[in-house]
Amino acid sequence: MVIQWYPGHMAKAKREVSEQLKKVDVVFELVDARIPYSSRNPMIDEVIQRKPRVVILNKKDMANLKELEKWEAFFKDKGYFPVAIDAKHGKGLKLVEQAAIKATKEKFEKEKAKGLKPRAIRAMIVGIPNVGKSTLINKLANKAVTKTGNTPGVTKQQQWIKVGTSLQLLDTPGILWPKFEDQLVGKKLSITGAIKDSIVHLDEVAIYGLEFMKVHDYEGLKKHYDVDVSLEADNIEWFDAIGRRRGMLRRGNEIDYEAVIDLIIHEVRNAKIGTYTFDIVNEMEV
Repeated sequence: MVIQWYPGHMAKAKREVSEQLKKVDVVFELVDARIPYSSRNPMIDEVIQRKPRVVILNKKDMANLKELEKWEAFFKDKGYFPVAIDAKHGKGLKLVEQAAIKATKEKFEKEKAKGLKPRAIRAMIVGIPNVGKSTLINKLANKAVTKTGNTPGVTKQQQWIKVGTSLQLLDTPGILWPKFEDQLVGKKLSITGAIKDSIVHLDEVAIYGLEFMKVHDYEGLKKHYDVDVSLEADNIEWFDAIGRRRGMLRRGNEIDYEAVIDLIIHEVRNAKIGTYTFDIVNEMEV
C-alpha cells in the first residue's frame, strides 16, 4: 500500500510555514498520541530548524498511557517540550501554555534585558491533517474561531487567533508528505483516520488493526467481540467469527466482509475496543 497524496494546498502550506516562521517565538507541533512518530511530518524538522518547539500529543484519552510516557521522554531528550492532552474534552490545555512559557523563557529574558515591553507569546501550530488542530485552537480560545471536522484537510488557510493575553496562535493547514515509502506508516495513519479512506485499501488497514490487537490485547479483542478464536487462527477466521457474532451476513448466510472490515476500522479508530498506541518506542527505528 504505497500512498500518493500531495494536494496543491499542502505544497503551498509548506511554503507558508517557512515564510511565517520568523514571525513566531515557538512552534506547536501537534501529533496524534496514538502514533506520535508516524503522525509527524518528516519535512517538519527541516522547515522548523532550531525554533523552540512544543510537541503536543493530542487524543491521549485514546492512547496507551504507559507508551505515551515513553514518547514524552523521547521528545524531551530531543530538546523539545512535550505535553499530552485531550483537546476534545478540554483536558491538559493549561500544560500547553506552561510549555510555551518554558520554551520561550530565554528569548523573553533577552527581550526584557533590552528594555522591550512584555507581550504575548506568538506561536505557530503545525501538524498533519486530522490530528485535532482546529479543536485545540477552539478550546484554547474558548470559542469557535476555526472549522473542525473528522475529515483530513479541513483547515485551508492561515489565520491568527488571540488566546487570552498570553498567547497568539497562527493556525496552518495540515501538511502531509508527498509519499509514504513505509507501508506500515500508511496503515497507522489510516487506522487513526489521518488520511481519507478513499485512498487506501481498507482490507489491509483492518487486517493491520486486527493483527495489532491480537499481539497487544488478545483477551480484550476476544471479549469485545464475544468470540473464542485462537491466537494462531488466520484473519479470515477472525472475520468470520466477528461477522457471524454481529450478524453481518449476506444472502445464503455468507459473511459480509466489507461490513466486517468497516466495523473493525471504525471501532479501533474510535477506541471502542481499547486504548492503543500503535507506535511502540522499543519497536521503532527512531
